[in-house]
Amino acid sequence: MTDLETSRSVPPVRIHALNRRPVRLDARYVLYWMVAHRRLSWNFALDRAIELARTLQRPLLVFEPLRCGYRWAAERHHRFVIDGMVEHRAALSRAPVFYLPYLEPHRGAGSGLLEHLARDAAVVVSDDFPAFFLPRMHAAAAGRVDTRLEIVDSNGLLPMRSTDQVFSTAFAFRRYLQRQLPEHLLSRPAARPDWSGLPVLDDLRLPDAWRAADPILDEPEAWDGLPVDRSVRPVPFNGGSGPARARLHAFLDHELGAYPEDRRHPDRGGTSGLSPWLHWGHLSAHEVVDATLSREGWTPLRLSDRVDGRREGWWGLGAAAEGFLDELVTWREIGFNMCALRSDYDSYESLPDWARETLEAHEVDERPYLYDLAAFEGAETHDPLWNAAQRQLVAEGRIHNYLRMLWGKKILEWTPSARDALEIMIELNNKYGIDGRDPNSYSGIFWTLGRYDRGWPEREVFGKVRSMTSESTRRKVEVDCYLERWGPGGSR
Repeated sequence: MTDLETSRSVPPVRIHALNRRPVRLDARYVLYWMVAHRRLSWNFALDRAIELARTLQRPLLVFEPLRCGYRWAAERHHRFVIDGMVEHRAALSRAPVFYLPYLEPHRGAGSGLLEHLARDAAVVVSDDFPAFFLPRMHAAAAGRVDTRLEIVDSNGLLPMRSTDQVFSTAFAFRRYLQRQLPEHLLSRPAARPDWSGLPVLDDLRLPDAWRAADPILDEPEAWDGLPVDRSVRPVPFNGGSGPARARLHAFLDHELGAYPEDRRHPDRGGTSGLSPWLHWGHLSAHEVVDATLSREGWTPLRLSDRVDGRREGWWGLGAAAEGFLDELVTWREIGFNMCALRSDYDSYESLPDWARETLEAHEVDERPYLYDLAAFEGAETHDPLWNAAQRQLVAEGRIHNYLRMLWGKKILEWTPSARDALEIMIELNNKYGIDGRDPNSYSGIFWTLGRYDRGWPEREVFGKVRSMTSESTRRKVEVDCYLERWGPGGSR
């Protein structure tokens, strides 16, 4: 293995070469193709690109494109990413790095741009993200660029490629984490990028076909001409690492202590609300964990040597922090484990055998109500609580975590089959969810159909898959204010 292939700062298990082309030592720059880890800190992919640029003594070109032709492309998702681009342009104007943001003005306009940039690149580094169209995009690019293409995993604490085992329960995955995480905890991406010693790329001339599409990031009215779904309006909060950190520290300073109880109740809020920024790469799980552990005065000596899969006690923290980290690490990263190792992660056939068998056995059961996609999308069911959750999804791009489970269970109950329910859940979640199209959101959708769960007492429609009702939900959690806000004509 050559010095260029051996990383000093990024664990080799996080680096995956997609082709066998050599690094070109006489090329003009190192190209970082930023497509998922859209941040300038706590980013192993950026660390790898900087390391290669410094070793090769070549400038670093950061290329952050945003296509408009992907499924569910909407103003909501575009605006969130553009917020981050504005931040990046300002931050990199003070660094010896050339930043190239690119907003595709019409479908297909960006075709060939990556290959054009790669012609002068010693190596192309990009983000290893296992869901949506990104794996197919990277695989196709590996055959088209004429230099080495690496993808780097900066998704979570556990490197996705450190195991070839797909875990079927959170308990089994948690037990594995408790055995394996200690060796990875001290290997972290840089909290602040070190630009020192990088040569400067003074200019980058692009053909007119691409230069004309340079985004006018200071003029929001110019974004209105982008060919995306205008009916899915922007969310009422901003993208970018700045807003992400503000939300993180507000949660840790004022809300973490009540997290174990308040997170269950829609009326109290209580959740961290970080999933949009985690999904779009504006915030790193490493940074969230570091901030949480720092508040607790944590050291590795507080780790328990117990590896029994229990949810509390392993980190050596208070109950609130332990519960929060279990959601952030165990439940979030089990989704990355599935997506990285099973290409059919979003298909009905990926459900456990027991779940498919029981759901199919109960397809003949009479449904109490049946709704089509339009009725679900328009929040036109008979159930006020379900309708409220759907209105929140349409307006805010997210649903309270507890009600998200109910939302999915009711779609299963009110459609002719589990396959129909899955199709509707994916469509609504990916169209409106600002954190949709993510391994974590696929985990939530498929959990409603039995993934990561066990069999329960058999009942109509659900079979042995866990059921939920709005009536029991209203008895267990506080929803009166939620219903007032998200009911028809609510204050929002």
